[in-house]
Amino acid sequence: AVSTALTENDVLRKMAEEATKKKPNSKLIKGISGVKVKDIHPPVITLTLSPGTGLFMAVLVQMTIAGKSFLGGNLEIKVAANLTANNRLSQTALGIPKFSSENCHVSLISVKTNLPSSVLPKVLNKFLDSTLQKVLPGLLCPAVDAVLGLVNAKLTTMTSEISLGTAGTLRYALLNPPTTSETFIQLDLKTILHQKEGDELDLPTDQPPLTSLPPKKEAATQLILSANFLSTELRIMQASFSLDIRDNMVDRAAGPGYPSVTLCFASPQISRALPPSQPLVIELREAKPPLVTITPEASFAHFFSTAEFLVSPLDSAPESLFILDVHSDLKARFAVRGEKLCISLALDSLSKMALASSSIGTFDELPLKGILANVIHVAYVPSINEALQGGIPLPNLLGIKYRQAEISKSEVRT
Repeated sequence: AVSTALTENDVLRKMAEEATKKKPNSKLIKGISGVKVKDIHPPVITLTLSPGTGLFMAVLVQMTIAGKSFLGGNLEIKVAANLTANNRLSQTALGIPKFSSENCHVSLISVKTNLPSSVLPKVLNKFLDSTLQKVLPGLLCPAVDAVLGLVNAKLTTMTSEISLGTAGTLRYALLNPPTTSETFIQLDLKTILHQKEGDELDLPTDQPPLTSLPPKKEAATQLILSANFLSTELRIMQASFSLDIRDNMVDRAAGPGYPSVTLCFASPQISRALPPSQPLVIELREAKPPLVTITPEASFAHFFSTAEFLVSPLDSAPESLFILDVHSDLKARFAVRGEKLCISLALDSLSKMALASSSIGTFDELPLKGILANVIHVAYVPSINEALQGGIPLPNLLGIKYRQAEISKSEVRT
């Protein structure tokens, strides 16, 4: 980001031109009039992290200062200088990372002029002692602020609101001030959701201890997503997971008349209440927010649902037969597409199924477990995956591209 700001935006040249435009007819450098800067070489940039502070910047600058000499005629001074600055990384009131420059210093490396050799030593000493050392900081140090301003503009996009469709908008912000070590910068982020109604949803801000994080790869950015964060994203979309399942939705996958025909063999009460010709509807609703768990072996999304079985006569309103409480364990797989984290789910098991209420009397619900698992597998899980297709927007950190990311559980490396 720093290199791009310095080179693509031609910051050094713009700063030098601005400095010389302020007093175009004045003697910016004693003994020289009509000063202008030209032939600025591409800067050589060295950046190192300053533990507890932020960023140390060293920039090798090579340029030519031209003007009219007090001796008469054109004068050119080829200057090589090293610009150094400490840049503090802090946090704004809006939770945005921000760099600010401190202690900018310019030291001369070499000075060459086109003056006659007979006067060269005397003039050079004068420049070195009283002129260039005073002029160059004012000429070059504003470029540091300009570069950091461009970098900060990129960091501001991290907190831009991102649409989540019908759920509202999501934005990221810093939870704590940035932490800088010798090898990396750590940003602890929080997520802020504004629902369509305008309400702000309080999202979890859990932080895993640093000792639990995977080892840092050199020259890589790691984004660690907690299980609670993923749970919250599913919670935001909870309303879109509801589904009314009818016989024709599963006929293709499970066979004609399934599950209504199969239900008739599962229980005498169901058989009496549901003749094979009677249309059946299963209303699946989330009773409480989904939960994501992550282990070294696998990742799961746990759905806590109610499955209400209803008959749907053609000439009257649907009639409820019974309601089951269902806990489904869905194996989660992750992928990155379009700068978003995409989740794909597949049914692993029904870890719990219990009769919650019934209008046809009590019965043994256990024979229904395999039937319901198949219905969830062929109809409900595909519906959930369709709702998840939009993916979870990932934070925009200095234009990082996630499309080349490697995923390991909840850890995303770019």
